[in-house]
Amino acid sequence: MTSQRNGGGTAPVQRRVLTVLIITQVVGTIGVGIAPSIGVLLADEVMHSEIGAGLARTASTLGAAIAGVPLGTLAARSGRRAALASGWWIAALGSAVLIAAAQLSLAVPLFIGLLLIGTGSAVSLQSRFAATDLAEPHRRGRSLALVVWVGTLGSVLGPNLGVPGGWIAGATGLNVFAGAFLIAAACLALAGAIVFLALRPDPLLVLRERLAAAPAPAGPHRGRIARVIGELRVNAQARYAFIAIVTAQIVMVSVMTMTPVHLSHQGGSITLVGLTISLHVVGMYALAPVVGLIADRAGARFSIAIGIAVFVASLVVGAARPSDTGWIVTSLILLGIGWSFVNVAGSALFSAVISDETRATSQGGVDALSNLSGAAAALAAGPLMMLTSFSALSIAAIVVLVPLAVLTARRVRTP
Repeated sequence: MTSQRNGGGTAPVQRRVLTVLIITQVVGTIGVGIAPSIGVLLADEVMHSEIGAGLARTASTLGAAIAGVPLGTLAARSGRRAALASGWWIAALGSAVLIAAAQLSLAVPLFIGLLLIGTGSAVSLQSRFAATDLAEPHRRGRSLALVVWVGTLGSVLGPNLGVPGGWIAGATGLNVFAGAFLIAAACLALAGAIVFLALRPDPLLVLRERLAAAPAPAGPHRGRIARVIGELRVNAQARYAFIAIVTAQIVMVSVMTMTPVHLSHQGGSITLVGLTISLHVVGMYALAPVVGLIADRAGARFSIAIGIAVFVASLVVGAARPSDTGWIVTSLILLGIGWSFVNVAGSALFSAVISDETRATSQGGVDALSNLSGAAAALAAGPLMMLTSFSALSIAAIVVLVPLAVLTARRVRTP
């Protein structure tokens, strides 16, 4: 059971926390946003295959999955500040590795760099949970959605770093990919510095003091994953929220991963690919405050149901009009909106029903399992599209939605 919190005494701290998270989310997501577009195109260029592009997306998503539990563990031990700063700096290191990989067309450093930069995605995800630590119960959805929403700016700019990357290339001798990753590295390092210096007091430590709870005991990652699974077994609402988060990630990652390659093979330029992914990201984040408000007022199940409907509309368009660039862009925008409704509502529900005593560990574990599922989806998307078509990939994603749709139709009890 979650503990009741008196928001009055922590309201000023919560405002400061949200301000810091908003700033770092914008700066950091500029660096993170490079992986789904420029990172995938670089992999396609280095490896000359759809499978290579799928592996690139898998690497960054797997990096987020691997980082989820350690960051959650670090937060449980030392607070959000240490966990978030460390994650941004690890992602900055990954972007630095990608500068060399891009310049020298090296496959192994490419995947190492993408693995490390994926940590930034894990940090961005955990930032949304940090926004709920001190939020009043009736404002959790809106607080979480606000941090998700402000990431729109960075996530939209990230896929378009190829343009300023070209400017840097002309001035430094780096190629356009290396120039883009240089900008990403600087943004990620700055995000880590801001959160490390400014996230004081730490929201999770303040919450812990209010609950008079001791830090979570140290233990192996396996034990912490087992703890998350154990809670999911006995907590039906948390289990439903988890299924929603995972399903949204699988559907979104599988289709979005292969869209840059699909457009490129149809003659689309790097600018068109960047614009398409940017519009997709706008769909993912722009409506987040609306989703949070709907989730707080009408319930998470209602928001998730809307998301499923939008997902289906997106995938039907993608399956029916795969050769029409305008319709593919429309499909990607709808894909982002569907993800927003399901992910934001599911995340807010999970934060509301998970126990306060294990919240950091459980949140990190759920993000890890979600990103592992996304990594598997990205890995499967490349061969599937190579052997079939973009239309078949869209149809397969519709099938993935069926279990969540059934659970939602059964009116899972939500707050």
